[in-house]
Amino acid sequence: MTNPAESTDVLVIGSGFGGAITAYHLAAGGASVTVLERGPWLTSEDFEHDYKLGSSYTRAFDFVVGDGMSVLGGNCVGGGSVVYFAAMPRAPRFVFERKGSIGRRMWPKAIDRDTLDPWYDRVAQALSVTRQDWDDVSYAGGLWAAACDHSGRTANPLPTAVDSSRCTNCNWMMAGCRYEAKQSLLLNYLPAAVSHGAVIRPLHEVQRITRTPEGDYRVHYDVIDAEDYRVRTGSGVIEAKIVILAAGAGATPVILQRSEGDLGTMPHAVGRYFSGNGERLNTAIIDEEKAAELLKLDRGDGTAYAVNQIGKGPTVANWDRLDGSLPEFSRYSLEQLYFPPGLGTILAQVPGEAAPSWFGKAKKEILKRWQSWLTIFTMIEDNNEGVFGPPPATGNAHRISQQMLGRGNLRYAPTTSTVEAWAKSDAEVKEILEKDGLSQVMPWTNDLVGAYTVHPLASCRMGDDPHTSALDDRNELRGHPGIFVTDGSAVPGALTVNPAMTIAAIAERAVPGIVRAAQDKGVRVTYRGTLPAAVRDSRSRTVTVIPAPSVPAPVAG
Repeated sequence: MTNPAESTDVLVIGSGFGGAITAYHLAAGGASVTVLERGPWLTSEDFEHDYKLGSSYTRAFDFVVGDGMSVLGGNCVGGGSVVYFAAMPRAPRFVFERKGSIGRRMWPKAIDRDTLDPWYDRVAQALSVTRQDWDDVSYAGGLWAAACDHSGRTANPLPTAVDSSRCTNCNWMMAGCRYEAKQSLLLNYLPAAVSHGAVIRPLHEVQRITRTPEGDYRVHYDVIDAEDYRVRTGSGVIEAKIVILAAGAGATPVILQRSEGDLGTMPHAVGRYFSGNGERLNTAIIDEEKAAELLKLDRGDGTAYAVNQIGKGPTVANWDRLDGSLPEFSRYSLEQLYFPPGLGTILAQVPGEAAPSWFGKAKKEILKRWQSWLTIFTMIEDNNEGVFGPPPATGNAHRISQQMLGRGNLRYAPTTSTVEAWAKSDAEVKEILEKDGLSQVMPWTNDLVGAYTVHPLASCRMGDDPHTSALDDRNELRGHPGIFVTDGSAVPGALTVNPAMTIAAIAERAVPGIVRAAQDKGVRVTYRGTLPAAVRDSRSRTVTVIPAPSVPAPVAG
C-alpha cells in the first residue's frame, strides 16, 4: 500500500549522531522535522541481557558481510549511540593533516583540530563526557594498564559518556544500557528534538530520493516489519526542502547510488574511499598465575583476573604511538575492549596453533578459559580501500536472516600500507602481553567475514577536491543543493581513535550551514545554538535546554 506524499521542511534519514544532532537543532530553530529510522524504537526496559534471536541484541544491530570487509552497526532509534561503548576521545591533531593514497590533505582546509575543538566542546557538554578516573576502570582495563606499565609503556583512562554512579559493570552496554548510565542519544538530543516537535518514525527504511518539479526532494521509504526485517508492510513518500542523510557509512552511499537515476550524476566519491577506521582485534589468553606474579594483581580473593563477565566497554588505552612526528601508517592506538561472547568467541584464534585455528579441538579448550581472555582493539591509519558496488534492490544489503544479518555490496582489498600497519600494531600487542609469559596472543581471523569494523567511515567524505570528495566543507553533497551528509561517511578517513566524538562534532559544525540553506529555500528556521540537557528517562518527551558556549560559524565555500 502506497500513501500519498506528505511534506516536511527537513527530512532526516537515520537517528544516530549525525541525524539526532541535526534534527534537534533544526526543530529547536522552528523547522518542521521528520526523522526516518530503519530500526525499532527501544527504551531502557527493552534492553535484554541475553543473545536470543529477537532480543534487543539482534533487533538493535545490523551486521553486513561484504567482500573482504564486514560492518557491524546500530539499527534502532539512536543508531550507533545505543550500542556503542561510549568511548569519546577527540581525534589527534595529526589526523587532520593525513594524505593517504591521494597524496594531498584529505580533510577540507577549513577543518583542523583547532577549528573543530569548539564543536567537540559542545558535544562534551551535551553528553556529559568526562575522563574516567582510575577508580572507574574495569578489571580488564586495570589489567591492560598494568601490562602496559610492565612493558615500559603508558596507559590512559578514556574519556567516556558514562555516568559511573549509575553503571553496574554488567558488561552488557553493547546491547543497550538498561540502567541509563551510558549517554546514548535516547537521553538527550532525541527527546529534545521531540519536545520541539520533531517526528521520529521507527521501522521506516529509505530506498531512494527523487526531485519535485519545484526543485525540492521526495524521499521514498518502505515500512519494515517489527519482527522480520525482510518483510515490508507498506511504503510512502515524504517531500522536503532539505534532506539530511545520516544512515551510516554503510547505508548512506547505497541510498545515493540508488537515487542517481532520478537525481542525476553523483560525485565520484559517493561509495568510494570507504574506511573501516583501521580496526582490528587481538585476543590474549591470560595466565592467571603470571598476572598475579608479574602484575601484582589481586581481586581480594586470591584471583588475579578471571573477570570477563564483569565490567563495561573500553576504559583504558595505550596512546604511545599517537605521535604526529611518526610517519603515516605507523600511528595507532591500542584499547582494551570487552566484546560479548558470540561473534568475539567465534573469530578468536588459538595462540600457537597453525591457521585456521578459529575452530576445532584447540578452540574448544581455550573456550573453557573464556573468563581469562582480554581483547585489545587496534585502530590504525588505513588507506580508504573500500568501494561499494551496485546497490541491492532494497535497503543497504540483501537480508539473510530475520534480523541483524545481511550480505552487502562493499568490496575491500587492503593495500600494503594497511596490512603493514596492522602487522605493526599486532606485533606491539604481542610484545606487551606476552612479556615474561603473561599471556598468549593472536589476532582475530579474517577468514570467515573478512576484515571487520564497528566504526565505518568516509564513503561520502568531505574535502576540497571534487574528484576525491563527495561533500564540500559544509557537508553539502556536490551538485545536489539541499542534500547534506552528517554521519560517519562524511569523515574523510581513519581517525586512530573511536570516532563517535568526531562524528558528533562534525554534525554540530554542519548545523549553521544547513540552517542557512533551509532559510534560502524559504524555511522559517534559526540557529539558536542551545544544547539539550541530559534526561534520566529515555521515555521522557520533555527536556530542558542549556545555553551553549559561543562558537564560530563554519566557513562557507
